[in-house]
Amino acid sequence: MKVLLDENLPVPIAKLLLGYDCRTVEQCGWAGIKNGKLLTLAQSRFDIFLTADQNIRYQQNLAGFDIGILELSTNDFRRLKSSIDLICSALSEVKPKTLSDLIIP
Repeated sequence: MKVLLDENLPVPIAKLLLGYDCRTVEQCGWAGIKNGKLLTLAQSRFDIFLTADQNIRYQQNLAGFDIGILELSTNDFRRLKSSIDLICSALSEVKPKTLSDLIIP
């Protein structure tokens, strides 16, 4: 499964998501591109958009995008690292055209 990491997430998280083909927005050359255009670009190359943007559901009409979105409750690396199994489990459940949220303890 191909996962695109939003700019608001720490880059080292990609190496912890074992079993997933992860790329960052920066690696794709899409740094600074806003969510609507970013999601349009991402949906042709990725299965899931992983973000900590708590407002994405209010800023975009997500119904028009084929990509699944997983919204994390934090971008704090220590908390993400300690919850990596929870994140991987949630990623495996994300469906296309849906937004799921995950509260990180």
